[in-house]
Amino acid sequence: MEYEARSARQLWVEDEKARRRLPDPVRTAAVRALLLTSVTLIQGMVAFFAAVTGSWLAFPTLLTSVGSTVVATWSVLDVWVTRQVWRQRNGVVSEPSSTARQLRRERRQARKTGQAPAGERASGPAGSRRPETSSIPKAA
Repeated sequence: MEYEARSARQLWVEDEKARRRLPDPVRTAAVRALLLTSVTLIQGMVAFFAAVTGSWLAFPTLLTSVGSTVVATWSVLDVWVTRQVWRQRNGVVSEPSSTARQLRRERRQARKTGQAPAGERASGPAGSRRPETSSIPKAA
C-alpha cells in the first residue's frame, strides 16, 4: 500500500545501489564507445552477408568495417583514459580511517604540543647537522 501511494506521487523512484554512478565524462565516453562498437558489429555483418551474396558492396563495406574497428578500439581506450584522468584530477574519496589522515592528525597534535612526531627525526638548525661520513677520500 505504501509503495502504491509513493509511486502515485513520484514519477521516478531511485533505488539505493552499492555501486556509485560513473562520472559524467566517463559515462559520455562509455556511451560513445558502445554506439561505435555496435555500429562496427552491424557493418561487419553487412560486409559478411554482402560477400556471401556476391554483391559489389562487399569490398566497400569491408573497408569501412575495418576503419570502424580501428575507431571503435580507439573509443574503448578513450573510456579507460578518461576514467584514469578523472581519477587523477578529482582524487580518491578520503575516509576518516585513512592511514594518511591518521598520520596528519598525529603530526598536527605533535606540533601543537611542541614535540616531534613519532617516526620523524627532529631537525634542528642547519649548523647542527651531522657531518657527512663518506668512505671515499676527498681530493686535496
